[in-house]
Amino acid sequence: MANDFFPHDAASGDDFLEMSFQNIQIGAAEGNYLPVSLETSRGTVRARHYPAPRSPWGVVFVGGAGGGWDTPGQGQLYPQLRTGLPAQGITALWVRYRKPAHLEESVLDVLAGVYYLGTTGVSSVALVGHSFGGAVVIQAAATAPDVRSVVALSTQTLGAEPAAELGPRCSLLLIHGTADEILPPRCSETVYGVAQEPKRLELLPGVRHGLGEAAAQVHDLVKDWLLEELT
Repeated sequence: MANDFFPHDAASGDDFLEMSFQNIQIGAAEGNYLPVSLETSRGTVRARHYPAPRSPWGVVFVGGAGGGWDTPGQGQLYPQLRTGLPAQGITALWVRYRKPAHLEESVLDVLAGVYYLGTTGVSSVALVGHSFGGAVVIQAAATAPDVRSVVALSTQTLGAEPAAELGPRCSLLLIHGTADEILPPRCSETVYGVAQEPKRLELLPGVRHGLGEAAAQVHDLVKDWLLEELT
């Protein structure tokens, strides 16, 4: 079970954080998911696993700095994707941060999720993050070679600099509302500017930070992108 991750610690500039796995606990099914506890040297990462049996493809979802089971799109984007994607052969894993708003620790949480999916047979992974989570998944993707695509929704720029390292191995989709009241659309434009191909930027007119005004459009954009990039 021992396995170490060494994501770059952007706060210090030259230090690395280490996480070692100790155990994986999988609880009884609750509805359409399995509760998962990833016990590590830095605490327990909790996740919800929506399996697509024998699938080599998987996606990890994370929310913003508030933590919990956070999701954009009027509280519906991740719940809709977590059921729709397994039906199309893509396993879904919704990860909850141990230390919300702590960038480096949250990157480790996502990497823990990628590692867990690997133990289930998933070999090609996409990451989806909202707001603060956009920078989290970009950093995680730059570290994990199994990650093939990243979707950053209303992303911040702080910590998103590794977008420059993703292509061509890992594609990048950026979605941002032009009426974002928290993080202006230039954040995604800046990330897009430093990223290599393959990449795509979708600016949604009149849409705010939570993307609720275009929830159905965002769902379709993300789902179609994941199906195209993974399968």
